[in-house]
Amino acid sequence: MQAFDVKLFLAKAGDKRSILRCRKKQAIFSQGEPAEAIFYVQKGRVKLTVISKRGKEAVIGILETGDFFGEGCLAGQPIRMSSATALADCSILRLEKGGIVRLLHEEPAFAEMFLKYLLTRNIRIEEDLVDQLFNTSEKRLARVLLLLANYGKDAKPEPVVAKISQETLAAMIGTTRSRVSFFMNKFRELGFIDYNGELKVHISLLTILLHD
Repeated sequence: MQAFDVKLFLAKAGDKRSILRCRKKQAIFSQGEPAEAIFYVQKGRVKLTVISKRGKEAVIGILETGDFFGEGCLAGQPIRMSSATALADCSILRLEKGGIVRLLHEEPAFAEMFLKYLLTRNIRIEEDLVDQLFNTSEKRLARVLLLLANYGKDAKPEPVVAKISQETLAAMIGTTRSRVSFFMNKFRELGFIDYNGELKVHISLLTILLHD
């Protein structure tokens, strides 16, 4: 059977959709806003963040081409629990809640794909939680870099990672920028990564995760 082409399907998915052209650092939605649609990344990279009542920000996800976000509205979430910001120039497909609900009822192939996506994402969230609870900041950084390079995913690895700041990496793994800088220099000295204007991740970085 031919694989389900979600990008092509959504491009023809009726009139309850619109395409957003977002510039780097542009807000797509903000924490506390009404949750009335879900989004699909056609091109680019998106950062999801949460801000605590004390004003502390945490990065809870980096999304790439082919990812959905904002799906909490389908489960009755009335407001956004996080903020979404473009990390680079992006093309984002906005799909109204009613249109997606209709597609899930009327299009079995789409419903199957979407369920698989949500289950896979839930597994990733569980893995992130275990990572935060039991691994050192060094291992958490190595895991994030490998995931950003697509190692361990179905997609073909892309060793050259799109530019991402050390501040963002620090927020993703729950440590300071100085610790990230220390480990990045260590990884480079060991030959696990290269960065000189661009970041290149080598599969040998797995050594950090396998080392007790």
